[in-house]
Amino acid sequence: MSPIPSAEDTLDPGVEVLQLPDVAARLDLPVTRVQQLLRDGQLLAIRRGGAFAVPAVFLTDDGAVVKGLPGTITVLTDSGFTPDDIMRWLFTADDSLPGTPIDALRTNRGTEVKRRAQALAF
Repeated sequence: MSPIPSAEDTLDPGVEVLQLPDVAARLDLPVTRVQQLLRDGQLLAIRRGGAFAVPAVFLTDDGAVVKGLPGTITVLTDSGFTPDDIMRWLFTADDSLPGTPIDALRTNRGTEVKRRAQALAF
């Protein structure tokens, strides 16, 4: 079985993260399925306190992965971004959005985010 990819914990300490069992509970999935989502690039994790953790903003209040996040991760990965690069990009303010890409995804502006991600490939 392949290892779970993760980014360095460069997030602000105030960013709420959920350990994998909590992510599994929110998504109503077994932990092994959450691990597979991470391996498949549908979610990103960091290591905080020695454990894998997913930023809480990657999940919706009704128990789903934020719409557009998996596609954005794929576009950036295909463009050569590392998990560290992707995590940093998602949480870095962009005046043209405005806000951060993850905030834009959460407010249903995924097309704008994907456009910017695709532009980074060139």
